[in-house]
Amino acid sequence: MTDRTRAHVFVSGNVQGVYYRATTRDTARKEGVDGWVKNLEDGRVEAAFEGPESAVESMLEFCQEGSSAADVDEVEVEYGEPQGEDGFEIRY
Repeated sequence: MTDRTRAHVFVSGNVQGVYYRATTRDTARKEGVDGWVKNLEDGRVEAAFEGPESAVESMLEFCQEGSSAADVDEVEVEYGEPQGEDGFEIRY
């Protein structure tokens, strides 16, 4: 698993109530990325992506746009060591 990387992101803008989490989950599963996504009380979306570097980078590109109804203002990214995420889920 040494070729895996982890990105922890915070996405701001109009990203809640616009299928951002569901689209993130579906895209992550398609890319073969593990992790999770959830809404925050302050209106942002938080997510963690683990997988091959190229797949995680694809997810970061996706986060810039999100779902078709989203309007993303900013994506903050923190890289770290993989934590062994398995599968991808929406957290509540």
